[in-house]
Parts: sequence; structure tokens; C-alpha cells
Amino acid sequence: MDLADSARASQAPLQGTDQQQPQAESSIGAGVGSAALAAIAAASLAACGGGGSAAPITSTPSAVGPPTGEAITAERAARFLIQAAFAATDGQIARVQALGYSAWIDEQFAMPRSLSNWDWMDSKGYQVVANVDNFTGFENSLWRKLISSPDGLRQRMTLALSEIFVVSIVGLPVSWRGFLAAGYVDLLESHAFGNYRQLLQDVTLSPAMGVYLNTRGNQKANAATGRVPDENYAREVMQLFSIGLVELELDGTLKGGKAQETYNVQTISQLARVFTGWDLDGSNRTEAGYTRRPMVNLPARYDTDAKTVLGTPIAAGVLAAQALQTTLDTLSRHPNVAPFISRQLIQRFVTSAPTPSYIARVASAFNDNGQGQRGDFKAVIKAILLDDEARRDPSPADTTRGRLQEPIARFIQWARTFSLGSPTDLWNIGNTADPVTRLGQSPMRSPSVFNFFRPGYVPPNTELGRQGITAPEFDIADESTVVGWVNFAQTFVASGVGETRPAYTAEVALAGDPAALVQRVARLLAPGGLSANTQSLITQAVAAMPATTDANRLNRVYAAVLLVLATPEYLVQV
Repeated sequence: MDLADSARASQAPLQGTDQQQPQAESSIGAGVGSAALAAIAAASLAACGGGGSAAPITSTPSAVGPPTGEAITAERAARFLIQAAFAATDGQIARVQALGYSAWIDEQFAMPRSLSNWDWMDSKGYQVVANVDNFTGFENSLWRKLISSPDGLRQRMTLALSEIFVVSIVGLPVSWRGFLAAGYVDLLESHAFGNYRQLLQDVTLSPAMGVYLNTRGNQKANAATGRVPDENYAREVMQLFSIGLVELELDGTLKGGKAQETYNVQTISQLARVFTGWDLDGSNRTEAGYTRRPMVNLPARYDTDAKTVLGTPIAAGVLAAQALQTTLDTLSRHPNVAPFISRQLIQRFVTSAPTPSYIARVASAFNDNGQGQRGDFKAVIKAILLDDEARRDPSPADTTRGRLQEPIARFIQWARTFSLGSPTDLWNIGNTADPVTRLGQSPMRSPSVFNFFRPGYVPPNTELGRQGITAPEFDIADESTVVGWVNFAQTFVASGVGETRPAYTAEVALAGDPAALVQRVARLLAPGGLSANTQSLITQAVAAMPATTDANRLNRVYAAVLLVLATPEYLVQV
């Protein structure tokens, strides 16, 4: 039973799908008919409940060979592109087929970065006093980059890093908070193809992280007042950004087969002292420049006494900058970092429950890129995407393979696939966190530093739970988000969001042939994923619609796209 089968096994009919449909001739609901829409929508994922676990993988490693080197079909290229860059288009499919997987990745590595979020906001005039205490312009730019930037692999990695090194705009109560968030995403993007150790340092000194996890303004202990250093960042930099809670083998399994803590309360206390004295560099309410400058250390607030961090001594009198370097070196050299970070990146790109052997191969590339360099994200990305577990064709034997696409990724995939554009270049898609009317998730709006979902989440009361299979995205799959996805899709498929609009030129050309239209949409959105029965059902629904006018043909396209987006075989991709 794969992830999609498991989703079906516990599904229930959708309720509450009576949200008002788009009006006029482009109405999907009117074109498809409520019965046909309900028949497909009822196949969507059911609620999976709460609970969960942050435990590491404990299954037996599987023997997997290297990539087969078989011909890259259009379907294989599309699967690769969805993993690597959110979406597949005709042009990118042809590019992958012409270059091969590895050379395509190299081409993406070489692409220049598009205009940064910070600079775009500034160029659009958002750096005005009226915006000093809000996020106006930030989400516009964020969606702009995620949807339209040509370096899809870099954007995919940036989103992945934002869900590991979490800063949420829900927790940035300072001046120029929109520019602060923009600067942080730009920082992650700048390191997407860089080095883990440097990323860890820049994240640590980021003003956004300083505000979010209280490094900003952290001061040494004062016995007279009872003040002690804030331990927030000290705890999370270990638990979430580097070594995790328990000692791991290279393959992500428990070291020695039993749970052994990586740190304790004394470790946190010692580390918190390293992070004293840091503060924003020149914060003010007249200009936003400080939001992309690293924090600076104020010596009078820094604890200069001797410290020991994970067995590494820091002598008394060592300056703050050197103590920080020693601490981050110690964390980044810890043997847990490679499997801990590698597993999460595999989950973001390829599969929710990677085998220990897959984790070990990627962690090995993390530890050594072939040139003696540790933490090279280019090597890690290649190891993830070129591995046989990522590239081999789906098979019934792959019982734990695949992942429930998080709502953000689904929306970006649709937008990139069908060339969503912004005629005004404003990209006013906005906050999509509402679970009833939108996605139930929005970039950089995690409810906490623990992201939208935990990497070790196992859905309770499901076949996945009975098998102990991790499936992080199911943590935010419930009645509201499932229904909300279908309701929102009925709107954006036909009309876009805000002033954005999709383009369906190639699809409209096939509207007179329902089978060809559905095959094309299925190949682009869920290559190799939709069963013959599902495609037949969708084809029948589309064929029942008239196709005598341009509006009719567009309605057929809207129906085909919407119904594919509602299937469990699309939502859970392998």
C-alpha cells in the first residue's frame, strides 16, 4: 500500500463544498455539473487527525542500486521537474530530455539570481513610513519569486530551507517587518546552492532570526537582578537547525539502536551564554537598511566567562565573535548534522519516508562532496535528485514511497505549469493561510518555529500510522484544508488569484479531444500517477460538457485541471 492508497483507505466524502462558484460562462461548477464535481472531489484526502511523533527512522536499510541510465521519457522528465523545480512545462521537459538530469541541475546552479525580494519591494515604493509596521509588499514579492523566477531549483531549495530554518512573519514585532522578512528569505536564497556552515552563521546573525528567537537584545546574567541569558535560540539551533534531539547513525537510525540525547539543560545554558550581547545594527523607523545587515555584538552585554559547548571549551576572555565561530564550528562538525539535515531535504524534494540507505547516501555527500568539502548543498541536491530512489519509475513494490504535496507546493506547481502571470507585476495573491477559503498554509507564516508540520509526523489511525511511516504533510491535512483546497482551486483554476491570470493555450487547442486533454493535464500535473480508471472518469466528465464556443472549450480545460487537482493520485505523488 503506497501513500495514495493509504489516503484512500481512510477517506470520507467531502462536506461543505457548496462555496459559491465563479459566475458567467467560465464557471467550472456550472460547466462540470455538481454531480460530476462531487464524484471526483469525494476521492480527495480525508482528515488524518492530530498527534504525531518526532522519532527518527528505525527501519532496516534497503539495498538500492545507482540510477539506471534509461531513456528520459517525457513522463520521467516531468516527475523529475516536479521534484526539483515545483512543476513541469513543455519547454523544461524538452530541456531535461536534451541535457539529462545532471546537466539540467548544473544549468540551474549556474543561473543568476532574479531581483531580490528586498530590492523588488524597494523598487516598487514599499519603503515608506506608512509600511513601517506592516508586511505590505512582502508576500507579493514572495509569490512573484516562487511562481515566476526562472531558477526553479533555487526557489524550491529556498522554500525547503525556510521550512527548516524557520522564521515566521507571525513573530516579527519590529519596525520595517516586511523588509526584515524579505531580507531573511533573500539570505536563504543566497545560500541555496552554498555551504551549510556559512548558512548556519548567517542565519544566527540574521536580524530576522534575532528578533524571532530572541537573540536580539540577549544579555549576560546579572545576579543582582536575577537576569539569565535567554535560551530560546540556544535550544532551537541544536534541536531544529543542526543536531536534533537524539544521536544518529549516518543513515538516520538511532545510534547503537537506542535513544541517546544529543544535549541536556546544561548544554543549553552554556550555549545561551555564547549568544549574549548581540543586537540589531542601527534599527530605526526612517529607513529599512538594518533589516539586511547582520547583528552586531555589544561587548558590555556579552558574557566573557569560560564556557563549554558540546565538549568544546571556550576560554574566559574570548571575544564574542570568536566564541560564536567556535560554537558554530562545533555544531556543524557534529556527526548528526548530515543525516538530520539530509533527511529533511529529501522529504521536501522527493519522499516523506526515505529509506535509511537513501539518507546515508545523501548524508555521505553532505559530509564530503568529493573534494573534501563538508556541507556543500550542490552536492546534497544532486545526491537527492539523482538517487535511484528518486529516479526509478513508480512500482507497486514501493509501498512507502511518495509524499503528500503540501498546499503551497501544489499551488506553485499549478501556477508554474500554466504560466500564471501578473499583468501589473503586483502579484497580489496575499495570505493563503485560511484553511476554509484558501490553502491552509502560506509561505513564511508557520504557526511556530517547528514549521507547519514535523519531519517525524506519523498520522494516527491510518495505515501509515499502523506501519509507522512518516508523512509530515498529513499533519495539516484535515476536513477544512481538504475542502478548502478544492474550493480554492475552483476559483484560481479559472480566474487566478487577485489580478494574476493563468494561460491555457496548449490545453484549449486539445479541448475538442477530451481524452487527449486529460492525458496532457495528467502528464503535467501527476506524471504516471493517475490510474486509467481515474483518467477515464475525468474524461467522461469533460466529454459531457459542450465544446461549441471558446467559452465552452475553456470550461473543458478548467474542468480537466480542477478534477486532476482534486484526485488523491495528484495530491500524493510518487
